[in-house]
Amino acid sequence: MAENAAATGRRREASKWIVLASVMLGVIMGPIDGSIVNVVLPTIAVHFRVDYALAQWVPTIYLLSVCSFILFYGRLGDIFGYKVVFLTGLTSFIIASVLCGLSQNIWMLIVFRALQGLMVAMQTALGLAIVTATFPARERGKAIGIYGTSIAVGLMIGPVLGGVIAQYLGWRYVFFINLPIGVAALTLGLHVIPRGNRRPGQKIDLPGAILAFIFLLAILLYTNRAETWGWVSPSGLGLLACFLVFGSLFFRVELRSTHPMLNLSMFKIRRFTYTCVSMLLNFMGMYSIVFLAPWYLADALHYPVLKVGMVMMAFAILTFFMGPLSGSLSDRIGCRGLGFAGMALHAVGLMALSRLDAGAHSLDVVWRLAICGMGAGIYQSPMNSAAMGSAPPQYRGVASSILAMMRNTGMAFGISMAGAIVYNLAPFTARGQSGQFTGPELTQFLHGLHWAFLAASGLSLASAVTALLARPEAQAARPAAAPDHGGAA
Repeated sequence: MAENAAATGRRREASKWIVLASVMLGVIMGPIDGSIVNVVLPTIAVHFRVDYALAQWVPTIYLLSVCSFILFYGRLGDIFGYKVVFLTGLTSFIIASVLCGLSQNIWMLIVFRALQGLMVAMQTALGLAIVTATFPARERGKAIGIYGTSIAVGLMIGPVLGGVIAQYLGWRYVFFINLPIGVAALTLGLHVIPRGNRRPGQKIDLPGAILAFIFLLAILLYTNRAETWGWVSPSGLGLLACFLVFGSLFFRVELRSTHPMLNLSMFKIRRFTYTCVSMLLNFMGMYSIVFLAPWYLADALHYPVLKVGMVMMAFAILTFFMGPLSGSLSDRIGCRGLGFAGMALHAVGLMALSRLDAGAHSLDVVWRLAICGMGAGIYQSPMNSAAMGSAPPQYRGVASSILAMMRNTGMAFGISMAGAIVYNLAPFTARGQSGQFTGPELTQFLHGLHWAFLAASGLSLASAVTALLARPEAQAARPAAAPDHGGAA
């Protein structure tokens, strides 16, 4: 009997790690697709004979689609179970990827890219919830640390993969590559991800979902396109007004709803609220690196695309190794100290990046990116674990989707902030001019880069302070709710 019990325990121990691998395989395609297309965008524009402004909607519509429905999918997962929503999104994402690769004109590609973003948002919203529900609290930090590497690595290997594919296969294979990865993730997920149970009596908050879609779309579209349209142009101000009006209506509806899409009482949990704010600031600072560093390498140092990708891997490699280590350590010593230390180190790395000039060697960039990657790796796992551990089990799907929204919104805000600083200090870049900067233009660009990295460093320091404020509280502070009926367990 003892031997049978031990064998059963070993099988359960192994199965939860297989669940983690399955979720990571499905989730990694989202960040890869979010970064890979930028590399092949000029090729796509030439292929379809369109200007760059129109081609830019290919990555833009994807980001907008991912962010706009994240909260809705998190609520769906809490109601119908995480597995069915996660795998539905994965299946649809595979189909949408194939359609993107088969597109015959730019408009077809933009539409299918929007569909791709809508579908990958299901995995983005619920991956963390599945991992949290699968692992016990004593191993949560380690598991989330390993899970987090899939996002960081996906964001960083996307440009490298895009460069290789564009050079040897053609732009369509940027989308076709999702087919074998997606089928493998789907096959594994069908067998190992726990079924979960429906929650009887729960209803979908359709008015809340519609209002959330409108106000999130408005602020993200404003952030993404205001530099082109004008920050105080009629279009820009209209989007801001739309954000404020529909955002106010959304919170009013959620406060009065019997079955709200977003349980606002979750934000009474101090640790959850401060962690969300900290992660928003973190991704704003981090994505300034993802946006600016390749631009610097390509246009100031004149590196080819493959070399740009290889240098950028320094960030991903350190994040990859530090994430699980930091997560495992947080299970023993807590989260706040590690979160603070990670973002403080990240800020130091950004300050060092701000000192780069036109004569820098690739190693000068690598060690700075490595410091930033180490800081991000130390930070991410403990803070994800803190947020998910503070959320009630019955709201883990929503909690996971809120964190995903903070991550994606931070990316959009970070790009917008960094771009606005560079465009204002180096005005010629705002007109789309790039490549082989020399003379006065190079001086202006490096000046803009300096202040953009310093601003990102300030955001990272703010994230560090906010992480320190994310103290745990007594159980009584948690929102009251019905007993958990097993969203993913």
